[in-house]
Amino acid sequence: MKNEMMSRFLDIYGGDASDVRMFVSPGRVNMIGEHTDYNGGFVFPAALEHASHILVRKTDSGKIRLAATDLPDRVELDINNLGAYKDLRWGNYQAGVAYVLQNHGYEICSCDILYHDTVPLGAGLSSSAAIEVVMALTLATFSNEAKGITAPVDMIEMAKLSQEAEIIYCGVNCGIMDQFASAMGKKDNAIFLDCKTLEFQYVPLVLNGYKIIVGNTKKKRGLADSKYNERRAECESALKQLQIAYPEADCLRAISVEQFEESKHLITNEVERRRAEHVVYECDRVLKSIDALTAGDLPAFGRLMTASHISLRDLYEVTGLNLDVMVEESLKIEGCIGSRMTGAGFGGCTVSIVADDAVETFIQEVSKNYKERTGFDGEFYISSACDGGHEVK
Repeated sequence: MKNEMMSRFLDIYGGDASDVRMFVSPGRVNMIGEHTDYNGGFVFPAALEHASHILVRKTDSGKIRLAATDLPDRVELDINNLGAYKDLRWGNYQAGVAYVLQNHGYEICSCDILYHDTVPLGAGLSSSAAIEVVMALTLATFSNEAKGITAPVDMIEMAKLSQEAEIIYCGVNCGIMDQFASAMGKKDNAIFLDCKTLEFQYVPLVLNGYKIIVGNTKKKRGLADSKYNERRAECESALKQLQIAYPEADCLRAISVEQFEESKHLITNEVERRRAEHVVYECDRVLKSIDALTAGDLPAFGRLMTASHISLRDLYEVTGLNLDVMVEESLKIEGCIGSRMTGAGFGGCTVSIVADDAVETFIQEVSKNYKERTGFDGEFYISSACDGGHEVK
């Protein structure tokens, strides 16, 4: 892949390969803990082998020039006017990252960049976060080198600045999970992340005899145009009403299951009550999932995954026909011990845990039945956890 990318890079930008560098940041699959991150809750993502790769060369043009292997677009960003590109069809995420880093004191270097993305776009596997984090890592690396800083780039800061860029520049009021997983992933581990404090721990994904299978419904959903911001507002309204009983609670995660059951009547709007119920119980499911995995109880973890999907379908209402059908068909296969949507919803992907000897049957049968019921051709990826953003030496 690198050789093919290099050939394309040199075709576009000229010169030779001697001063071209490669950086990569992955997409992610969230095993459980959905729509909890922006409520200060718990999540459990793993970085994927599907990633955003870039080749880059420093220049003295005063521009950041962007190209992609799968797009005809060519974008030029003036490093002295980085606030001017919010309306780009492609390139606004990169521009936003450069803009935010510059505002935080990083020296933005002019450069030529070629992107090659293997994260399916619009599939709920955080292609945007992968694009943002690899851009942030690259620009921060160049800035540190220009200042003579030899310490490694702070990847937690890269996650925070990438999130800030998506919120203030691209208009998506996202939580921290996607960028954090892309920046901080670790091979063969998932990340138990407290989105309120950013405390985290790596939890080995010991799935002896089982595989993680990501199912792409191939139904695209534009996150900024979805109901994402609406759900966030509904949760904020529910929290304000619960604060009548618990004024110290600064996010829904701070409300326990017991406290919610005692005080849910304070939420006068039934829809907002359902949204809050999902978040409170989903945070509890994440904690129970960590306990189950630590104890080696995969069936219990699978049941929690499935319960998560039911809650996302019935209480949070972010699934839709395609996701529901794929989960239903997945759970019909003997050897599938749990399945749920992953990502923001409204299309995108599912994640399932499937016994090794059932993987082939699972992919064949779910693919066939999903096609018959929806008319869509799904795609399936056997997944493993990988490292977060880094330079490829």
